[in-house]
Amino acid sequence: MRSDSTGRTIVVTGGAGFIGSALVRSLVRDPACRVVVMDALTYAGNLESLHTVLRFPNCSFERIDITDAAAVRRCFATYSPEIVYHLAAESHVDRSIDSPAAFIHTNVVGTYILLDAALGTWKLRSDTERAACRFIHVSTDEVFGSLGEHGKFSETTPYAPRSPYSASKAGADHLARAWHHTFGLPVIVTNCSNNFGPYQFPEKFIPVVVRAALNGDVIPVYGRGANIRDWLYVDDHVEALRCVAERGRVGGTYAFGGGNERSNLDVVTEICSILDEMHPNPKGSYDQQISFVADRPGHDFRYAVDSSLAQRELGWKPAHTFEQGLRETVEWYLQNDQWSLDVMSGAYRGERLGLGGGV
Repeated sequence: MRSDSTGRTIVVTGGAGFIGSALVRSLVRDPACRVVVMDALTYAGNLESLHTVLRFPNCSFERIDITDAAAVRRCFATYSPEIVYHLAAESHVDRSIDSPAAFIHTNVVGTYILLDAALGTWKLRSDTERAACRFIHVSTDEVFGSLGEHGKFSETTPYAPRSPYSASKAGADHLARAWHHTFGLPVIVTNCSNNFGPYQFPEKFIPVVVRAALNGDVIPVYGRGANIRDWLYVDDHVEALRCVAERGRVGGTYAFGGGNERSNLDVVTEICSILDEMHPNPKGSYDQQISFVADRPGHDFRYAVDSSLAQRELGWKPAHTFEQGLRETVEWYLQNDQWSLDVMSGAYRGERLGLGGGV
């Protein structure tokens, strides 16, 4: 059993989302660990992602919006968690362009409410008990802005968010650090590169490409597909987060990247190649469906993350290559088409978002 979780109560906010559900599925394998999933079940949170673990006796679910201060306080008072993994967030850049208010409300106000509730519970503990507590605030590399052709983001990179989404996450990061430095709450902040893997909500880049290809639809690529991202397989990110709880420095920051820089066009063509092999299209290669569309407003050119600090201090490094992770991901979507259909509710119908259609 891992020492980061044994005998502890852990709250995972956003635990029915993509990364959160992967973390929950990992944590509940320890029967001595009590996992409390806190999720509002908005369009991107779905209990289908937790169907294999919700029946476990050490897993509880609380349908709570993190902006509901009274409900959050009640949850913390009931469970008194030692560890909080804060992953609940509005996280889609295109949605933030169309409707930024929800991002400010959830990502900034919601984070404040969680920090306040965690601080209240933490203050009631003895000094020995406090030493075992952690508030792990999970953020994104997008808070650092955009890179040129060279260099990487690290824990010391100045903040320069360029979308409503990344600006709201930057604000949340600053609040988390302020609650540590001002009030002593044992906060650790993490910033990760683009995640991918099974159970990712169908509006995200890789599942959008897979679904469009299989449906015979146009596969949209923004601009000329030259924008570059560093891809991190979700299970490797989960392992990083568990290492943070076990060995991370209180008050510290850790950056996690997969070391897998790919242009958007390269990712699309690789997905098409995998589909050609696993699910051949009698009409020809899937790459014939690729179509270049108008670029996203303010589209950051390149992200890349230097994970050397995490490797030195936490002993962590990604276990999956991009090619391995992408094959596993595409295969999962091929085998779990019903999951995608189940989560594609009326709140999202696969339409193009991020064109700035309104506030």
